Amino acid sequence: MATLDREALLQQARERAGLSDFGDDWFLEPMDHYLAALNAEGRLTANGVAAQTEVIVKGLVNRLRMMDDIKRHPEILDEQLEVAGIILGLPRTGSTIFHRLLASAPGMTAIRWFEAQNYAPYPGEARGKPDDRRAYAQAMIDGWLDLAPELASIHPLDTDAPDEEILILGQMFVSTMLEGMSHVPSFSRWLNDYDQSRGHEDLKLILKYLQWQEPARKGTKWVLKSPSNLPYIETAARAFPDALLIMTHRDPLEVVPSYVSMEATLYSLTAQIERADVGRFWLHRLSEWMKMYETARERIGAHRFIDIDYREVGRAPLDQALRVLEQFGLGHSPDLEAALTEFIAGNKREQRPMHKYSMEQYGLSEEEILREFAEYRARLLN
Repeated sequence: MATLDREALLQQARERAGLSDFGDDWFLEPMDHYLAALNAEGRLTANGVAAQTEVIVKGLVNRLRMMDDIKRHPEILDEQLEVAGIILGLPRTGSTIFHRLLASAPGMTAIRWFEAQNYAPYPGEARGKPDDRRAYAQAMIDGWLDLAPELASIHPLDTDAPDEEILILGQMFVSTMLEGMSHVPSFSRWLNDYDQSRGHEDLKLILKYLQWQEPARKGTKWVLKSPSNLPYIETAARAFPDALLIMTHRDPLEVVPSYVSMEATLYSLTAQIERADVGRFWLHRLSEWMKMYETARERIGAHRFIDIDYREVGRAPLDQALRVLEQFGLGHSPDLEAALTEFIAGNKREQRPMHKYSMEQYGLSEEEILREFAEYRARLLN
């Protein structure tokens, strides 16, 4: 089986970009740990090696292009950034739709999916006209759905919709996106003890870069979102000290089987991993994430958190969104309510196929899930 080599990947990126300056090379340490885990544990298919190569090289090319743009346009560094909120929560807790709902409000903005894939403009791209980057992102979605049509029922894929910053942090090898796309348990363990603050410092730079690319974003408030924030929320909280932390809650009995099904589907795109292995890893990993979050929340302080119940979003999404946006400093107005109402009308769950799965498919039982999440369920869901 072919292995992924750091120097070969760096050289491919240099050749594709026609550039050589990566800026601060702090990312090489996490890159080395990820590649070691991926080569040893990833069980990649031949197509998987090719796909991982493209993902890694694309991320490195983005970094090269951004560094070059900053040299030519140092005013990027002067962009004034306001991150109003960061959504966290276990996966499958309605965080995606809630993120997109908040971002639809006038005065709000978020990272779009195509930007998360390629945050740097392509050579020759006119400012504010990222058509080729959108086409690249759409081709990715089309390819995924060709290989795994069930993804349409699991996650709403849309090139222009808001999505997770972990897709960008993963390009710096400091994100749970990496374990979400590849079976790399040893990397997950290593990441728990690694100081990820350099990644978030670069994320701030990338947000400024995105804002500079689209002047209409000036003066808007950013809302970020990622379940990756759950175990490492202190890193994000320090990076964005004025941001409110929005915790989405849903019963783990519903969350765990749904997310394991999603992970098994994603792994199948590039690797051969037994369903039971996926179930076992993610049951314990999600439980670990929750324990890390609960400990960190006590240190950060409850004043920075807003709790959102999945059931309440389903019953009254407008009320829940207005509650959060008010704390962001957006005044209630007819235009705001109209924008949110329009989004809700066009983004109902029944407009996508049903996601079908069972915990037994992945070697899981209700008793195990209840045991792993007993304290969380007792505190927040009863």
